[in-house]
Amino acid sequence: MVVRTLAIEKPATEQEVAHVLRESSEAGKAVVPVGGGRASGMGGVLERGDVELHTSALDRVIEHSPADMVVSVEAGITLEALQAELARSGQFLPIDPFGSPGHTIGGLLATGWSGPLRFRFGSARDFLIGIRVALADGRLASAGGRVVKNVSGYDLMKLHYGAMGTLGVIVAASFKVFPKPLYDVTVESGDGWAGVERALATPMAPVAVELFSTGRVLARFFGSPDAVKKTAAGLGWETADESVWREHSKAAPERWARIATPPASLRAVLESLPAKATWWASPGVGVAHWSFEDAGELAAVRGAAEAVGGSLVLMAAPDEVKRQAGAWGSPPSTLDVMTRLKDAFDPHRTLNPGRFVV
Repeated sequence: MVVRTLAIEKPATEQEVAHVLRESSEAGKAVVPVGGGRASGMGGVLERGDVELHTSALDRVIEHSPADMVVSVEAGITLEALQAELARSGQFLPIDPFGSPGHTIGGLLATGWSGPLRFRFGSARDFLIGIRVALADGRLASAGGRVVKNVSGYDLMKLHYGAMGTLGVIVAASFKVFPKPLYDVTVESGDGWAGVERALATPMAPVAVELFSTGRVLARFFGSPDAVKKTAAGLGWETADESVWREHSKAAPERWARIATPPASLRAVLESLPAKATWWASPGVGVAHWSFEDAGELAAVRGAAEAVGGSLVLMAAPDEVKRQAGAWGSPPSTLDVMTRLKDAFDPHRTLNPGRFVV
């Protein structure tokens, strides 16, 4: 059964966001936060939804200080719009999530989505330095700040990162940004896991290494022209057009799952997938995405991932698949703490009921 919301709200300020949440909570209504809608299929089956709260009108760059290499933005700005602003100063945010284009910054933080550049730069959580959130009761809370050395409230940032908008609606965020690379080259081969090992062993570390179920390997290098050219030549692979990454980032099948394991265990888990399975992986960080067909295949693969301390999470799937297989896997050891946090931040279950683990 599809849960249909009865009203759509598009607040233009953080105060308006807070007002919608306060009124909804007092009226016992459930609120479904929506950013770019790119990750709307992730998580458990929504139990109820009375109000869709869209953040797309919160699309301003609040402050960009190129000299300090920090930027503050409203949560509804798209990643593409932010990158265009930063590019004017020769800077960028190293986030390249799948399901692009169209992600909003708030949506990326709420879902924790990332892409191949995570190998070199980490996830957005690693360069998030400040956050502002509208809570379910209508209060506005801030943590961190707009300078890199400001670490006050860091735990609050961790709390909302990846929480699927179930503890609050992110309305603004500040980041450390990075200079655009002097030189950017991608090379490719069809050598499969052997190619991955060669790419990861180069004297100059790649910023991204992707392996596909077809055996194709992509390795990307940032740096000075001389160093990048020398490294790429040492591999002896063909040069790939830079558009390969834009095409790769569009990957978002109707049914797909994210497998995360310790890097050394990823290959064995991928080998447990059904024959002729379609997947792509970032072996250096132990993450793979699998475009599955049969929901009955999920349990065995999830078991293989969890047996090595990993996980399998559904990124998108029909509701019946989520009910059958579960969106998140085995309950984490921190479930009791997560439940108490939900009780504290959203006691009336106003935000995204049923979508996250608690």
